Amino acid sequence: MENVTLTIDGKKVTVPKDYYVIQAAKKVGIDIPALCYDPNLEVVSACRLCLVEIEGRKKLETSCSTKVKEGMVVYTESEKVVAIRREILQLLLDNHPNDCLTCQKAGECLLQQYAYRYDVKFREHDGARRPNYVDTSSPYILKDDSKCILCGKCVRTCSQVHDRKVLSFAGRGFDTRIVADADFSLEESTCVSCNRCVVACPVGALIDRRVLGKTRVWDSEIKSIKCKACNYGCNFEVLSKKGKNIAVRAKAPSEGRPLCLKGRLTTELLYVDEPETPYKKENGKFVGTSWKEALELDGVFEKLLEEEKSK
Repeated sequence: MENVTLTIDGKKVTVPKDYYVIQAAKKVGIDIPALCYDPNLEVVSACRLCLVEIEGRKKLETSCSTKVKEGMVVYTESEKVVAIRREILQLLLDNHPNDCLTCQKAGECLLQQYAYRYDVKFREHDGARRPNYVDTSSPYILKDDSKCILCGKCVRTCSQVHDRKVLSFAGRGFDTRIVADADFSLEESTCVSCNRCVVACPVGALIDRRVLGKTRVWDSEIKSIKCKACNYGCNFEVLSKKGKNIAVRAKAPSEGRPLCLKGRLTTELLYVDEPETPYKKENGKFVGTSWKEALELDGVFEKLLEEEKSK
């Protein structure tokens, strides 16, 4: 692969010619803020937060979709760029609940991180706000439309698995929302509770309900593990507090790993000291069930019992 050399904020970097500016910046330790960008997902340039200034170009360019070129000179924190970023962040905060103190995503929320970085604060206004609709129908995922920033990462990661494609955009303009199937609740929809969307969400619009209220990122010890339910070996984290394993949560499904509820429940049963009741869907409704049934181990248990009796 042919390489090109460019300059980003005064730092020279040589990268493959098919790199995007945001990737090249990362190579030299420059973090360009972005809410919709994910290296594992299709590039859509929706949030506009990753805009940068490039010498010789009249307008700002999105660094997530602009390919590098030989001799390119890029400024990621120019006065013009910072002003636009602050304006975008202010508009997002104007339509966002001011509940960072109690939000489960606090400490990991990218909107919170960038608002702090650029000194953008909540302000009082009489304008319209996104409806305060919270979907609590699923025991695995909490969906809060009032916190959604419409980055579309949940839609794109869900569509990567060919037999899912549950989430999509609905409505127009200010009324645009992320919906499950034909605007069903998560319980009524074909959602399989794999939690890909939760992992991808940069804010608190999608939350893992099995972790909700138990701990937050700064108040727990985190250990990375691999799921043992199948050969994919999806990545998970075990959250511990005061010497006790209290929850597990999925990590980004990179390298084609799909994530699944069975794997998540298997990991939870193996590592959590006091695992919660598992649930399964029956006729479009979540019902509590046994771990044996949730993990489809009925036949396995029977076989083991038969072997024990034959000894």
